[in-house]
Amino acid sequence: MSVAPHIKEIMNSKDSSAIRKMFEEGTLLKQKYGSENVFDFSIGNPDLEPPKQVIQTIKDVALSSEPGCHGYMANAGYPEVRAAIAKKVSNEQGVSLDFNHIVMSAGAAGALNTVFKALLSPEDQVIVPAPFFAEYGHYVRNHGGKLIPVATKKDFSLDIDAIKSALSEKTAVVLINSPNNPSGKIYSLDEIKLLCDVLKQHGNKCGRMPCLLCDEPYRDIVYDGFSVAPVFSTYEYSIIVSSFAKNLSLPGERIGYIAVNSFFPDSDQVIAACIFCARTLGFVNAPAFFQRVVAKSWNVQLDFSSYTRRKEMLLSVLDTVGVEYAKPEGAFYVFCKVPLKKNHSEIEKNFVEDDNLFCSHLKDFLILCAPGSGFGMRGWFRMAFCVPETVILNCKNSLSKAITSWYNSV
Repeated sequence: MSVAPHIKEIMNSKDSSAIRKMFEEGTLLKQKYGSENVFDFSIGNPDLEPPKQVIQTIKDVALSSEPGCHGYMANAGYPEVRAAIAKKVSNEQGVSLDFNHIVMSAGAAGALNTVFKALLSPEDQVIVPAPFFAEYGHYVRNHGGKLIPVATKKDFSLDIDAIKSALSEKTAVVLINSPNNPSGKIYSLDEIKLLCDVLKQHGNKCGRMPCLLCDEPYRDIVYDGFSVAPVFSTYEYSIIVSSFAKNLSLPGERIGYIAVNSFFPDSDQVIAACIFCARTLGFVNAPAFFQRVVAKSWNVQLDFSSYTRRKEMLLSVLDTVGVEYAKPEGAFYVFCKVPLKKNHSEIEKNFVEDDNLFCSHLKDFLILCAPGSGFGMRGWFRMAFCVPETVILNCKNSLSKAITSWYNSV
C-alpha cells in the first residue's frame, strides 16, 4: 500500500506545514540545548490557563451522574448548548439567532472543513485575503476547491478592488479571518460594508451569491480599543465559524461551532448540509463533555492583559534590533519583514528576501519563527508572543546577533 501521490507531494512541499515543522524542530533543540536557551515563537499555542470559573465548571460537569451524558446526541449538538451559543453570536452580531442556526463542531478547523464540504463543488473557488492561516489551502483542497489568494493593502487592510477583480462564476466563498492570523489585522466595519456591497453586486450580476465565511477564533483578543465588526446585519449570505480555543484557552479540547446567519436564504438547507457533512467527515458530533462545559461558561472573561504586556515587550525588542513589523490590532502574533542585506543596492530596495532561508538562519541562533510563505506572504515571518516573558526578554541578544549576521551575509 502506497501513500496517495498527491498527498505525498503536498507533504514534501515547503508549505505543507512550516509552523508545525518548526515547532517540532524546536522540541528537539530544547532537548539538546535546554529550553531556557531556545527562543520558540513558532506556534500560536495559548499559554494562559483557562479562567477559574471554567476549571470549576469542568469539575462540576465531570462529577455529573446524569444518565447518558457520555452518549451520542443529535449530530448538531445538544439543543441547550446550541441555544447558549446562539445567544453568544446574537450578542456579537446584533441579529437574533436561535439554536437551529448553530452546529457544534470539533474546533474551528472542523467547522471550516464542514462548511467547505457543504458548500463547495469540484473546482469551486474560495477567495482569501493574504496573508492567511497556513492550513486554509489544505482545508479547501480537501473538498475539491481551489484557494485564490488576493493581495491586501500595505497595512494589510482589505483591497476591495483586488477582491472584486478576483470574483468569478466559480467563486463559492470569500473567507476572512479577523483578527487575522498572522498579521493581527482587524478589518474595519467600513471595509466589511464595502466588501459586502461588492459581493452583492457580483451575485446580482452572475446569479450566484458568494458566501462570506468569517473565521473568528481571536475575536476577543483585541488591543488599543479595536473591535471586530459584525457581518450578519450587512450581508445575508454569511456564516461564522469559531471556537473556544483562544478566548477560553482550550485549544486541545477541540470545541467550536458554525453559526449560519438567520437571514441566509435557504438557511435550513445550509444547516442541514453542515450537519450531514459533519457526520460524514467522521466528526459525528462535537465532544459531549466540552459542549456542556462551554454552555455554562461561554461568557466567562479571560484576562488578556498579559498578552498586551508581551506584545509591547516584543515590539520593543524588534524596534531595538531594527526589524520592521505590522503592529497587531488583535490575536497574539507579530508579522515581521525579513530584513534586507547590506549588499542590496537602491535598485534592489524592493527585493523580497527568502523568508524560509531567513527562518532557517534564525534557527542557527536558536530562534524559531514561522516563514511568511506558508501564510501566502513571501518576505515576511511570524512571531507568536503567547510565550513566557523570559523568552521575549532573553531573545534580544540572540536576535540582534542573527540580524547582524544576516545583514552582513552575501
